[in-house]
Amino acid sequence: MAVTTSRVLRLTFTTAGGKTFVVSIPNPKVDLQQAEAVAAMDSIITSDLFLTSSGALTGIRDIRVVDTTTNDLFDPQT
Repeated sequence: MAVTTSRVLRLTFTTAGGKTFVVSIPNPKVDLQQAEAVAAMDSIITSDLFLTSSGALTGIRDIRVVDTTTNDLFDPQT
């Protein structure tokens, strides 16, 4: 039994087709600032790095750092 934690940066973009597209980046730096994330997202949009089924990325919808704690209560016997 163990407790584990993980941290993920979730960058959510809007697309030309009116949908959303999410890029998840594991283990972002602890002191990440909003301006840094916005600059990175603007760069991704400008460089057309991703083409989704609903078109090109057109804007920023959301930026989140998600912390997850998992408490494993049972370890199966092998």
